[in-house]
Amino acid sequence: MKLFLDTASIDEIKEAAATGVLSGVTTNPTLASREKMEFRSMISEICSIVSGPVSAECVGKTRDEMLEEARSLAEIAENVVVKMPMGEEGVAACAKASAEGIKVNMTLVFSPNQAILAAEAGAYFCSAFLGRIDDIGWHGMDVLAEIVEIYANQGYTTKVLAASLRHPLHVTEAARLGADIATMPFEVFKKMFKHPLTDIGAERFLQDWEKYQRAITGA
Repeated sequence: MKLFLDTASIDEIKEAAATGVLSGVTTNPTLASREKMEFRSMISEICSIVSGPVSAECVGKTRDEMLEEARSLAEIAENVVVKMPMGEEGVAACAKASAEGIKVNMTLVFSPNQAILAAEAGAYFCSAFLGRIDDIGWHGMDVLAEIVEIYANQGYTTKVLAASLRHPLHVTEAARLGADIATMPFEVFKKMFKHPLTDIGAERFLQDWEKYQRAITGA
């Protein structure tokens, strides 16, 4: 499973990319609004940091508006994937854009039926929002499991992207269920590195090494 960062912060992306395990970035209008950069310049810079897919979202409401935006966004860099919202207009725009060779991330997917529509429209990614499903009292991971099973049974090539992940356990469960990608906030990415036993073990090894060095040198 590939690990993506869900952010528009250049600093966060640079730090995550430096670990060597970041495969892509997803952004949305809310995340972009927090940064003090012109949108196209922001996407261009992110694409220069990350060689993998970078999702940039359409804000148009009609299929024609979204398709026009998609064509423009796809020109920013080769690794741009255009995000379009689930719904009749978004699915229609996705089908047209995909037919033109534009990679589409169908976003705001909350059900297996919506995931089927995304795949039939030729979406490159299907973003299932798991945390938001949990928020309304359903089981997001159950929805993810159904989507993964359907895609496997039907032979869809659309990649399942687990989104709206709130903590490292969400990442683990998404991987266990067979998601192709997990996208997460920077703080969740950072927490994946942490475990109290790792910290204790590293400190113990360092103390033992220093004790060993003192014994050898007689200091």
